[in-house]
Parts: sequence; C-alpha cells; structure tokens
Amino acid sequence: MTETPDRIVVARHRDLAGRRAGILWRRAALTALTLFLVAGLVNVFGQRPGRTTVDAPAASLELYAPSHLRGGLLYEARFTIHANRTLKRAVLVLSPGWNEGTQVNTIEPSPVSETSSDGRHAFALGRIRAGSTYRLFMEFQVNPTNVGRRDADVWLYDGDTRVLSIDRDVTVFP
Repeated sequence: MTETPDRIVVARHRDLAGRRAGILWRRAALTALTLFLVAGLVNVFGQRPGRTTVDAPAASLELYAPSHLRGGLLYEARFTIHANRTLKRAVLVLSPGWNEGTQVNTIEPSPVSETSSDGRHAFALGRIRAGSTYRLFMEFQVNPTNVGRRDADVWLYDGDTRVLSIDRDVTVFP
C-alpha cells in the first residue's frame, strides 16, 4: 500500500472528522436553491399570463397579461374589446402602474392617438362597430430595480362615458 501524501490527514480528509456540519450546510443550501427553482417553475415569481374578463352591456374587455413579474422580464399584454353596441369614440386608459418602472416597447396596432392625464395613459381607438372585436397588443420590459406592488387598472371609455373597468394589481419580484 502506498503512503499517504504530505499534508493529507486521513481522518479529516477521507473520514471527514470534524467536518460533518459542513455537509449539512451544503445540503441545506442545495435544498434552498432547489426549492427556489421549483417555486419559479410553478409560477410563484411570475411571467405566466392570466386572463381577466369584464362584461358590460355596451362591451366586454379581456386582458391577457401576467400579474406577477420579475426584473428584466419582457412580456406582452393583450387587450381584447368586443363591442355589443357601437362605441363611437373608444378610449382605453391605463393606470400609472403600467408605466411605473417599465418601458413600453411597442403598441400594435397603433392607436388613433395617444395622450396622458394625471399619469394615466390613454389610447384613442376610434370607432368600434357593434359585434366587432378590437385587439390591442402592448409589449413591456420591467426595470431590474423595480420591485413592489403596483395598481395596473384598465378603463374603457366611449367618449367621456366610462363603459367598464378592470381593477388589478401587479407584483414585481427582484
């Protein structure tokens, strides 16, 4: 049998005498990392979109977007408006939480006009005929330093008359 190399202590290096606690700490860290990854897989930290639908006599509005986000995430929000009666001057209004700590990358199709009032973003969509459907797609990116809970409400107006609204919150994880 060969001799043990210099600076190797068999009891410490092979038998791990006095180092059992180190194994427990490594296993605990690996378990915590595994739990964190599993939580991400089951959508605890967001990015999987959800569907919210509100109906009113004049129209229905469906929002398809994630409600849990994380820093750096690129995501899309889809607004689907189905007019039960003709909306002469449809305007989609977003609360300031949609723009706080995020960038709007694109809006398709382009609204007739775009404006803001008290931090709310308003998109004039024009006339939507009874029985027709209008879809607006918006793409966003979340700032990596944007963490917290935001109101991300949506209102649909016909001129100055509120047709319906969606009350929702968005949670942003680091």
